[in-house]
Amino acid sequence: MPASDFPDIVVVGAASRDRVADDPRGWRLGGAVSYAALTIARLGLRVGALVGADAEAAAAHELDLLRDAGAEVVIVPLDSGPVFDNIEEPAGRRQVAHAHANLLPVAALPASWRRAPAWLLGPVAGELSEDWARVPTGEALVAIGWQGLLRDVRAGHHVRRVAPGPSALLERADLVAVSGTDFGPETPIDQVAGWLRPGATLLVTGGARGGLAAEVGPDGLRRVHHYPALRPDRALDATGAGDVFLASVLAARAKPQLVGGRIAQRYDLLLGAAAASLLVEGPGLDGVPDREAIRRRMSEAAVRRVAADNSSS
Repeated sequence: MPASDFPDIVVVGAASRDRVADDPRGWRLGGAVSYAALTIARLGLRVGALVGADAEAAAAHELDLLRDAGAEVVIVPLDSGPVFDNIEEPAGRRQVAHAHANLLPVAALPASWRRAPAWLLGPVAGELSEDWARVPTGEALVAIGWQGLLRDVRAGHHVRRVAPGPSALLERADLVAVSGTDFGPETPIDQVAGWLRPGATLLVTGGARGGLAAEVGPDGLRRVHHYPALRPDRALDATGAGDVFLASVLAARAKPQLVGGRIAQRYDLLLGAAAASLLVEGPGLDGVPDREAIRRRMSEAAVRRVAADNSSS
């Protein structure tokens, strides 16, 4: 990407180090910024990734995956970057924090990137302040990974859920994604719709159960659509699945040609479900699929849908 040009999509957030036993370093690189930037780049869009990273994360070999896919990566050194233990349990994921994340300053953004037509703000540990809501232009398409703002991250403690509430970031967003485990039943979905701008879409992801896409109208919640998940060939590592899903939906809305222009038929959600189903088949960022693999998974899903329709008729 020429220095004077700007990306199709800017992705912003801190890279986390997720502790694992099967890597010689004792951790893998993670965070929404890593998964989302690699997904969007492999879908063929020009990506600018502003990555907050501590010294170890900044030297991670996984960042070369982003660069090799064509993303322009700008590292913002952080004195402290997020470090997690991700513990999968029948009731859902439990996290233990070993380090918090410093705030990612707006001033670190390359000036030319401010003209980007689409943005994904993907905090993992509350590292993006409300100031980021004013950075994209008024015409830009903006996606928010909300769950990274709903975590109380303190070193040496279990990560606790923060009660949802209105914010400048939510008010600016056109797409908001959150895991069903972070979005508690005590907060009705129509209440959340009141915090979003008309025309926005709230995506509530539910893993293998699929999820909800809630559309917001001028007077609040307009309609809710349940989308199915696609079955992976194997389920190895679900870390990053929600980030990959959001990144794929945003990519389709920023470049509708990815799904043949069929946004109204919700092919953006199908693209996201296909990408997420492939992601869980591999460890960490190695599981992020390329465009051809996603295309094949979508085609397989279409064949199964036709067969199911024929068998029920």
